[in-house]
Amino acid sequence: MTTSPQTRTWELPVDLALDLGGRLSGVVVAYRTWGTLDDAGANAVVACHALTGSADADDWWAPMFGPGRALDPDRDFVVCANIVGSCYGTTGPTSIDPATGRAYGPAFPRVSIRDMVGLQRELLRHLGVRRVKCVMGGSLGGMQALEWAAMYPDLVQSLVPIAVSGRHSAWCIGWSEAQRQAIYGDPRFLDGRYAPEDPPEAGLAAARMAAMLSYRSRPSFERRFGRRPQGETGTFAVESYLRYQGRKLVDRFDANTYVTLTRAMDTHDLGRGRDGYADALGAIRAPALVVSVESDVLYPPIEQRELAQGMPRATLLNLYSDEGHDAFLIEIEWLCSAVAEFRARVEAGG
Repeated sequence: MTTSPQTRTWELPVDLALDLGGRLSGVVVAYRTWGTLDDAGANAVVACHALTGSADADDWWAPMFGPGRALDPDRDFVVCANIVGSCYGTTGPTSIDPATGRAYGPAFPRVSIRDMVGLQRELLRHLGVRRVKCVMGGSLGGMQALEWAAMYPDLVQSLVPIAVSGRHSAWCIGWSEAQRQAIYGDPRFLDGRYAPEDPPEAGLAAARMAAMLSYRSRPSFERRFGRRPQGETGTFAVESYLRYQGRKLVDRFDANTYVTLTRAMDTHDLGRGRDGYADALGAIRAPALVVSVESDVLYPPIEQRELAQGMPRATLLNLYSDEGHDAFLIEIEWLCSAVAEFRARVEAGG
């Protein structure tokens, strides 16, 4: 898939041992940086992207960047890496398997959020980073932020998990599976062995359409579309919108990648192997700003309250928006102000 001209790549010099078993050889990570790392290697800020995102944080989170803003390249060394298992430059199902000379496709091994974060940690080590001032992200990016704090407590100074839980619920796993079944049901999927030039477009588009229903809210859809028709075709405006969103994703994403990453999200559980959920949250001692979206039906506010109550130095902030889960990609000016204020307070010792 297409990456920006500013994207750089780095190859891990050793195999990547995977959290759920197995190893990956010749792993390449695609990443972007903004600003300059200071001499102490201590001014890094990590931005983590969501499910279908890329390393181009200045695209999907553009208003967060700038002097005095949440991500300030005059002060920060901002790093955003495309996650393992994705299709924007980092090793994933569309990459060539060195053992076969063909794309991994459905043979790509299962990966977890911890693998994503572990690979990012190796990249930061390569870049000379010795301290992470803040790690932030929404949805799948928020899962990474939480795992950063759990896996590397001596490295991470603060975190901002947004519109996310500390473990994937049955509700979220169910949404993921329904989307995967839409992909599997496309005759062109061929158990994941489809040709790149003939992908299961209908299945991936249907998966995206279902996902969009969980990313927004009923009030948002009623306000934007109601029962308004689209032209004279007999199609409702909301139908046209969902079809457009499905088409957009098909043009830029890969079906096996979608399956791989939604399965990775389903593994998300901070308590796994850490003496349970409560103990895992209690062990995250870094200051945290937990951002909740009131209208989020995918990761409802009760899950962010649980995070904030469980982490000893967490503050809960509610975003009152009817845009649903995707509000963290829509109400960016509000989010920027909230994160900038939190960072200023933490870095001043508050």
